[in-house]
Formats: sequence, structure tokens, C-alpha cells
Amino acid sequence: MLADLAPAALELGEVFAAAGHELALVGGPVRDAFIGRLSADLDFATSATPDQTEALLASWGDAHWDIGRDFGTIGARRFARGGTAADVVVEVTTYRADVYDPSSRKPEVAFGDSLEGDLSRRDFTVNAMAVRLPDLTFVDPFDGLSDLAARRLRTPVTAEQSFDDDPLRMMRAARFAAQLGFTLADDVRHAVEQMAGRISIVSAERVRDELVKLLMAPDPLPGLEVLVETGLADHVLPELPALRLEIDEHHRHKDVYQHSLIVLSQAIDLETGPDGPVPGPDLVLRLAALLHDIGKPPTRRFEPGGGVSFHHHEVVGAKMVARRLKALRFDKDTVQAVARLTELHLRFHGYGDSGWSDSAVRRYVTDAGPLLERLHRLTRSDCTTRNRRKADHLSFAYDDLEARIAELREKEELASIRPDLDGEQIMAVLGIGPGREVGEAYRFLLELRMEEGPQPREVAEQALRQWWAGRG
Repeated sequence: MLADLAPAALELGEVFAAAGHELALVGGPVRDAFIGRLSADLDFATSATPDQTEALLASWGDAHWDIGRDFGTIGARRFARGGTAADVVVEVTTYRADVYDPSSRKPEVAFGDSLEGDLSRRDFTVNAMAVRLPDLTFVDPFDGLSDLAARRLRTPVTAEQSFDDDPLRMMRAARFAAQLGFTLADDVRHAVEQMAGRISIVSAERVRDELVKLLMAPDPLPGLEVLVETGLADHVLPELPALRLEIDEHHRHKDVYQHSLIVLSQAIDLETGPDGPVPGPDLVLRLAALLHDIGKPPTRRFEPGGGVSFHHHEVVGAKMVARRLKALRFDKDTVQAVARLTELHLRFHGYGDSGWSDSAVRRYVTDAGPLLERLHRLTRSDCTTRNRRKADHLSFAYDDLEARIAELREKEELASIRPDLDGEQIMAVLGIGPGREVGEAYRFLLELRMEEGPQPREVAEQALRQWWAGRG
């Protein structure tokens, strides 16, 4: 296995050895090699100083950069050569022996003098393994290989010290539970439970990045369960544990937390391949599936007779989604898309009982806009009932809606619904210039288009004149 490492990595080891420096492949690439996963980027640790590393990488690679110099890291890229399938990207970091300020996530950078000391500062034992180059000596001072075989997360030093040094490691533990199916050792879980509040000193951007990696894993549910069960979610995504509403004695409503996890799992199953309408993994769909019901706790009402209602939870939830994602520094497009899907996720309900007019179908498509394919999948995933007859009824009803959308799309170009007259034509018919009235007329014609479908130009002009006359 070790001999299968990238030839470029072995060559780089020879370059450093010839210059009198140690070099070792460390962390994720070593771990992934043992479990049969390929690492696109290679991380190394070295006894060389950043200046010495930069000089060596400049001669080895086709490009290099020193954006991480303050932390002892120099990066380089070697373009694909001959039979090499892809470029090789490396990051080489001088041995570290950092000292952490308990009030800050950023370490006081200090360089060390040994590989073993460097490995002791890493997050988990499975990431504290190394391969010395070029002789391929395997280094595992904390028995990470045994933990890897057991799919267990332990820390090289005490878990309390590790998380006190870098609280983001607690988020990383949840992420590895999702990505690699690891379980937390008892002392690690206990430390997260006791120290979850320290995550508050970590920047929102770094927390967001770990959360995104977790959600984009093939199965995010184990990682989300770690977040909730340890109390980490109370600090980074409190709306999720809040879904664990107590079940009333007559069980008139579902466990909303478990329901949301099932919806997420079902939505992932509906993602498509790269050529489909929703290529997986799709962050917007996954966030919407997880958070679509977060408006339920604040809108829950116990009705006379023992019923439970959540009136307008989709509207309340959309606002809550926007606030939380903004706080986590998600980009504007993602915030708007997830909030909009949350707002629309109940729109379909009732279709199977009463059916919709063509006008209602047009509005559904127009309101969803570019999110329509995601809305299809979110709506279908939101059915978690164990009543097979009810589930089949909802599925057949949505099949019918999608068929009607396809039929109307073919006849009317639903994806780009616009009024039958544009702004220039409106001004010509009414004999007016640019101004507020043109916008009002445009909205009137758009409403007409929604209700009646496409109209001949003369019919639209007549309707416009009648509307104008009625305004006085």
C-alpha cells in the first residue's frame, strides 16, 4: 500500500533528503490510503524551515505559493506529466509545536524539531499517522491504525486538552462521523459534551465550512446526531435540537426532529447524477430538507379537543432559516434559495384532494422559478407517513402535478412566463411614457397571463384598455 503513494511524493522526499531535511506524508492522505480512498492533495511535514522549503519546492514544482507562510506552510503544484492523470498539489509545513491561547482559536505559531512532536498536536489519532520519505517508514506513535480499523475517534493527547487547544476539532469529530462512519470514543464524546460551549470562540465561517462538509457526506445523519446528542448543535445550529418536541400523550403529531432526518435521507436518495436536474450532493436541497420544519416549535398550538397545529410554520420557518444561514455566513444565493424552498414546501398540499386549475399550476411553477426541480424533490421527501395508502395517494398526486407541469410547459413555455405585451407595447397601446403606470400595467397583464394562459395580442390589448379605463 505504501509503495503505491504518488511517485511525485517519493521524488519530493528524495529532494528534501538530498538537502539534509526530513519529509513525511502526514494526516488525511495516509489515513485515506489505508481505507482505499484517493487524496487529491498531499500534506507533508518537514524539519526544513519555510524559507528552505520554498527554495526546494520552487525547483521541484511548476508553481508555488507562500500564503500559509505565517503558519509554516508552503504550497506547490506540479503539472501532469506523461502518464500522470492529474496535477500534483502539495502543502509542506514545518514541524509544529504550537501554543494555544484559551480565549482564541488561533495558535501562537511555534516550530518543533521532531515528527512525533508534530503528530502529537494533531486532532485525532487516525490523522496522526505518517510515512517518512523517501524510505517509506510508517510512523504511528498513537496507535491510529488500530483506531482506524475500529472506526473510532480518539485524540493523541487528552480530549480535553485537544479541544481546549482547538475547539473546531469538536465539529470535525461530527464531520468524520458523517464522512467516514466513525464513532467517538467515550472520553472524546464526554469532552465534547462538557466543552461544547467553547465552539463559540470559533469564527462562523470555519464552523460553516465544517457543517457543509458534514452535510455533503454520503450519509450526513450520523454526524448530525453527534451534533445534537453532544450539545454542539445548541451553539451552532440550535434550531435543529429544538425540533425534538415532546410527543403529546395521544401522539397526534410526529417527532419533528426524526422526521427531518428522514426527509433529508429521502431527499439525498432523489439527487441525480451529474447530467440530471439536481446533481448530488446538492447543498441547497440538503439544507432545505433538514431545516424545512424549523418553524414548527414556535408556531405549535394545542387546539381544543387535543389537536396540535403549526399554522404558518412555513412562513416563520423561512425567516428563521434566513437568519441562521446569514449568521453562519452562507452566501446570499444559498440563503435565499433555502429560505424560499422552506416557504414553498407546503404549497402542494391539498392538490390531491381538490386538484388545481391551470392558473394554480402556473403560479406553482413561477413561484418556484429555478428551484422547481429541488422543490419537486423536497415535497416528495416530506412524506414520511407509515400509512401506505396515504403515501401512495400523495405520490400519485404529485406524479399528476408533474405531468400537468410538463404538459403546460410544452404548450406555454412555463419556465419563462411573461405578459403577452412588453413594456414598449404597453406604452404604445396606452399612449403613455415610462413611469409607475407601466409597471402597474405590466403586473396586471402578468396576472391575466397566470389566470388565462397565453392570449392573442389583440385580446391582451383589449383587456389592457379596459383595465386602463377602469382606473379612471
